[in-house]
Amino acid sequence: MERTVSKSQDNLVDAQDFLPLLGTDHVEIYVGNAKQSAYYYQAAFGFNVVAYSGLETGNKEQTSYVLQQEKLRLIVTSALTPSNPINAHVTKHGDGVKVLALWVDDATKSWEETTKRGAISVQKPTKYTDEFGEVVISSIQTYGETIHKFVERKNYKGAFMPGFTAKKSSFEVKPIGLLYIDHCVGNVELGKMNDWVKFYEDVMGFGLLLTFDDKDISTEYTALMSKVVSNGNGYVKFPINEPAKGKKKSQIEEYIDFYHSAGVQHIAVATKDIIFTVGELRKRGVEFLEVPESYYEDLLDRVGTIKEDINVLKELNVLVDRDEEGYLLQIFTKPVQDRPTMFFEIIQREGAQSFGKGNFKALFEAIEREQENRGTL
Repeated sequence: MERTVSKSQDNLVDAQDFLPLLGTDHVEIYVGNAKQSAYYYQAAFGFNVVAYSGLETGNKEQTSYVLQQEKLRLIVTSALTPSNPINAHVTKHGDGVKVLALWVDDATKSWEETTKRGAISVQKPTKYTDEFGEVVISSIQTYGETIHKFVERKNYKGAFMPGFTAKKSSFEVKPIGLLYIDHCVGNVELGKMNDWVKFYEDVMGFGLLLTFDDKDISTEYTALMSKVVSNGNGYVKFPINEPAKGKKKSQIEEYIDFYHSAGVQHIAVATKDIIFTVGELRKRGVEFLEVPESYYEDLLDRVGTIKEDINVLKELNVLVDRDEEGYLLQIFTKPVQDRPTMFFEIIQREGAQSFGKGNFKALFEAIEREQENRGTL
């Protein structure tokens, strides 16, 4: 879904434009119970239901709720039959992201350009029609069992796409100020990060935006490495993490142990008012990673002047970092399902285009405390 970004894209000169992307169309999460998951995202995260597919629409295989807040669209999907592959996905991975769907002008050309460069096809370009027009969808494989769908909807006027009917939330939903997807982070196995960076560069025309090694992202006990790839206009950014050697098991290894493959670690969502957004999430029972009070003692020395009240940030446990273009505020939820796998990041950018490097150590120590509680460190 299209949005405006700061054009600090000097590192993206190598990004190619054979795959023009308009933004993220949606993220689809395979879950054990779509009805209950939809309620959670409405009540806790402030999403409205906008469309539905299931028995009532003639779909006897699966149920999907389309949830939207501003330009951010999530789909939660569960199986209706034991033999449906969604069940196998949920059994293996738990609730987890299956589809990172990208909004394009031409889903056929997107599929042709990526498959001829080596992408594994999941679905050839297919046209779906109803009384509201047509949508063309194609898809390719990325890390783990995750797929990228290319969604072309320029000739469609319905609520979501053919096969779905318009639907509204059955209670009054109060939005919390979420705007759009800032980035989606993938965790991959040891030694695979560079392979997947090369995939995004060679197959999808992305450029390498940032690199973090184990010196940047390490604590006394654990470490990881990360590279951020982005398409040329900066609308779609994918950090990719892999574990690095440490004294104990890193969060990436823990993720892969419980997810049983590479997969999407977290979805970072933008807000213009993180204090309001996080305050609402906390009121609604969403849990966050906690950093010690000492983090805030020299905060202004580290990040300089900010417009937010530091005491309020401290109360909410929001983190701050600065780069040469401005500052950002961020916070991470605890996992939103039973397995220690997927979570959300809430991020407010005040000019900064980085990813909070100055907060890495505090964040990963917070994660280690959670791992210790789980007995998985």
